[in-house]
Amino acid sequence: MSTTIAKMNELKLFGMRDAWNTAQETRARYTNDEIVNMLVEAEWLYRQQKTQARRIKQAKFRYQALVAELDFSAARNIDKTQLARLAACTFIDQAENIIVTGATGAGKSYVASAIGHHACLKQYRVLYANTNRLLADLKMSKADNSYPRAIARIAKQQLLILDDFGLQPLDGEARLILLDLLEDRHGKQATIITSQLPVKEWHDVIGDHTIADAILDRLVHSAHRIEIKGESMRKKKAIGKK
Repeated sequence: MSTTIAKMNELKLFGMRDAWNTAQETRARYTNDEIVNMLVEAEWLYRQQKTQARRIKQAKFRYQALVAELDFSAARNIDKTQLARLAACTFIDQAENIIVTGATGAGKSYVASAIGHHACLKQYRVLYANTNRLLADLKMSKADNSYPRAIARIAKQQLLILDDFGLQPLDGEARLILLDLLEDRHGKQATIITSQLPVKEWHDVIGDHTIADAILDRLVHSAHRIEIKGESMRKKKAIGKK
């Protein structure tokens, strides 16, 4: 028996090994078919969970959130049915975008993280990034000629979450980088963008009218909209702790 366990370890069949040990400890009786089914199912589940954990870690979420944990009170204007539908992630398969707007602290990042977390559980590749920080990193990548590789890596993400868009106006280089990002994803991969500003003010933040039109055409057209209302959730929680 110890030889069998050793071989499972060598083959990295850890889910199968744990299931076998549990079966031995409980002394349950199984038919041959049941044993095979139990071992295969345990290994499949182990690998699924391992992949999910890796996806979540690689996504670098700002919050570990789930849709079920969101505050759906009427004052917040978050449609529970809409969020459940988005958490099913068919929007990713269809390469659709989501725009989440609302005041500071309203919970935009949390909502985006919750949707992204569900995408990881379904084994989609997800990247979460602060918009200004990502654009700054991509600017720096041009200095060492790693920009094409960095852009290609982001393009492979099935869901890109750009958080806090519009905190500061974009300069000429940042505008072109953002256009590069969205051009690569348009009709191919899904994007979620969160912003304190309503979409009608995005032209001013982007700056150049022609490039702004190109960016918004790729991002806003037929996007799912979530407009969160109500007071700051951070402020609300702080008051609750007093």
